[in-house]
Amino acid sequence: MAVYVDDAVTLWRGHRWAHLMADTLDELHAFAAALGMPRRAFQDKTSGAHYDVTGELRERAIALGAVPISRHRDREQMRAVIARARAQGRREAS
Repeated sequence: MAVYVDDAVTLWRGHRWAHLMADTLDELHAFAAALGMPRRAFQDKTSGAHYDVTGELRERAIALGAVPISRHRDREQMRAVIARARAQGRREAS
């Protein structure tokens, strides 16, 4: 089981943002809580279950053990992570 943080550092509202995803929702929520993120920051959209994290939080997540993945270099792994995130998002009840 793992938690992942991508390199999709999109500029929005003066910050660069990436996506925190995991193999399971329990892992995802626990890791986000360890980063100090509130549950209301959880994104459950068609793009998949994830938390948006700033570039600074991305670095903290990596320091805490999140696996950095690249949308450019790790395409197969990225596809698998996104597919799991999409399936999880559809099952989330709360």
